[in-house]
Amino acid sequence: MTMTSTMPLSRRTLVTGGLTTGFLFAFHLPLRAAVNEPVQPPDVTEGKFAPNAFIRIDEAGHTTLMMPQVEMGQGVYTAVAMILAEELDADLSQVSLEHAPPNDKLYGNPVFGLQVTGNSNSIRAWWTALRNAGAGARSMLVQAAAKQWQVEAASCTTSKSVVMHKESGRTLAYGALAGAASSETPPKNLTLKKPEDFVYVGQSLKRFDTPDKVNGKAVYGIDAILPNMKVATIAFCPVFGGKVGKVDDSAAKKVPGVQKIVVLDDFVAVVGDHMWAAKKGLAALKIDWDEGPNAKISSKDIWQDLRAASEKDGAVAKSTGDIAKALATGERLDASYELPFLAHAPMEPVNATVHFKGDSCEVWTGTQIMTRVQSEAAKAAGLPVEKVAVYNHLLGGGFGRKLEPDMVIAAVKVAKQVDGPVKVIWTREEDIQHDVYRPVYRDTIAATLSDGRIVGWKYKVSGSAVIARWLPPAFQKGIDIDAIDSAVDMPYDIPNFHVEYVRAEPPAVPTGFWRGVGPNNNVFAIESFMDELARKAGKDPVEFRRPMLAKNPRMLAALNLVAEKSGWGEALPARVGRGVCVQPSFGSFIATVVEAEVDDLGEVHLRRVTSAVDTGIAVNPDTIVAQLQGGLIFGLTAALYGEITIDKGRVQQSNFNDYRMLRINQTPKIDVHVIKSGEAPGGIGETGVTAGPPALRNAIYAATGIALRRLPIDRALIAGKKA
Repeated sequence: MTMTSTMPLSRRTLVTGGLTTGFLFAFHLPLRAAVNEPVQPPDVTEGKFAPNAFIRIDEAGHTTLMMPQVEMGQGVYTAVAMILAEELDADLSQVSLEHAPPNDKLYGNPVFGLQVTGNSNSIRAWWTALRNAGAGARSMLVQAAAKQWQVEAASCTTSKSVVMHKESGRTLAYGALAGAASSETPPKNLTLKKPEDFVYVGQSLKRFDTPDKVNGKAVYGIDAILPNMKVATIAFCPVFGGKVGKVDDSAAKKVPGVQKIVVLDDFVAVVGDHMWAAKKGLAALKIDWDEGPNAKISSKDIWQDLRAASEKDGAVAKSTGDIAKALATGERLDASYELPFLAHAPMEPVNATVHFKGDSCEVWTGTQIMTRVQSEAAKAAGLPVEKVAVYNHLLGGGFGRKLEPDMVIAAVKVAKQVDGPVKVIWTREEDIQHDVYRPVYRDTIAATLSDGRIVGWKYKVSGSAVIARWLPPAFQKGIDIDAIDSAVDMPYDIPNFHVEYVRAEPPAVPTGFWRGVGPNNNVFAIESFMDELARKAGKDPVEFRRPMLAKNPRMLAALNLVAEKSGWGEALPARVGRGVCVQPSFGSFIATVVEAEVDDLGEVHLRRVTSAVDTGIAVNPDTIVAQLQGGLIFGLTAALYGEITIDKGRVQQSNFNDYRMLRINQTPKIDVHVIKSGEAPGGIGETGVTAGPPALRNAIYAATGIALRRLPIDRALIAGKKA
């Protein structure tokens, strides 16, 4: 059984009620920063039943659910609320959501131990913990009711925030039980619902943050407003690592609304009454930059260094069988694949509002890593962590960029020079040219074929170790676990298998997480190479993959479904091709087919995209479909246009004119088929991003016969070529 949805939703449908929902669900976010007070930990909240860090029920029966993960467009608030409400048996019409305050102990992601949102693991990491939280609270409420009625707890049931005793017909609402339940002891052994008893989980509920995003009430970090707040914008040296030299601010001070010029060691900020004054004042500054030692670095140098590094032996991440013997027999194919630097370019540029008061500091922002922002803000402010309060907001896109605290550190430094609160906003140009970029990668592969199947596979990935910087304890024995993700656990059954990793850091350029990182590199290389091997073996790409997936039934089922739904094998016009990609990334099994046309000028026209996904229990199938659609568009955009280039130590791209996004008229029909599954949930936020580029590359290969081995797509190379 599959659940199917097709994009796009028309604007007419949107305007005439396509986003209505049958549930009344209060989504409480601060309309202004001044009213976004820090939330007390549930264990010290008075007058409420607070059995754990996630649930509070007051005597009026209102339920507040604390969100341990952040909402950046992926629908996690809706999914988290559905999981908690499911096991709690809460009435959704009496529920509201709140951002969790920074607290690793209470809200640390079970995988990382940090209060962090990323790695497509919000649901798969929290699935059990959230269910236990809901079930534990429900059990305490039932115990309180059973004691009051003097009956066995096992004879009581719950539904929509009410405890019921069927035999006597008595009922008690959760609000009426809040006081008594607070003195109950949480049970050690919890009974969780069976999937067939789910009321909310598995339903396509409309997202709870949608209404306020439609009517304009949603508050992002950039929307924070405080009394007497100033606005600042910022400029770093255009060369990586450069410093401020001399600053002539005479013209800037004459700009109406400019209040102050802040000159620090590594950046300059202009503070004004509003953003326009700050922006005009910054443009009027005359800055002599000390460009430092990185002013000669170029993309050519970076690629030359990476290619040289990729020739070295790497740390062995996984090895089975006899790879040397396997590579010495059969038909051999060697190839290398390369991916460029990429910027995040979220719709909401990075920003933070800070009120530094000397002995304390408050921060309003949108971040994926609350506690790290708090600790780094404390360092910048010169204060103890407990003197820094951080209030999180909705994120207008994260994609890994807001796993970094740099925007908050800079804002605190500015705020220390300003009386009263100041909002620091990076312009789009500053955001793109001072990002923390997806690393450049080079992958080398050697494989041998025997009887049309792969018998030997040697894979080496070379590139930056993001984990080594971001989470040092996870970097062990020279292996970056993110860089090899989807390489060591590729889905195919290959008897002789060897994977290595070479750490190769680009000079000066900061690298970080970018909506997939290691998987979107490795899946591109692996799946591109699979199509080349299929051609060498004289086989259809889907048929070539099937026998090697026999021991991976979930992956094989997704491949078979996507082949059926995409019309795989049906005749196509000249210079039109279909490309396939399979991947087990982020705990989900997804197969994707892209159908594309390549015109004689080398322009690529996306005709259709089809995906089939087994992501385990689908908490909210509608959100899964939306995530895959958005992720596919994000990844296809990168494949077609995405590249950050360096010249004289400077990023050459600056805005959407030269760092292109896929236009709405270029977006194809996207069909997503969600396979019904009883397995634990997998991740979904990054799977579409990872799936799109290799499937597109393979479609171009089928249409033109040109085996592209580097992104973005080289239009000159595929122009006018015949298959």
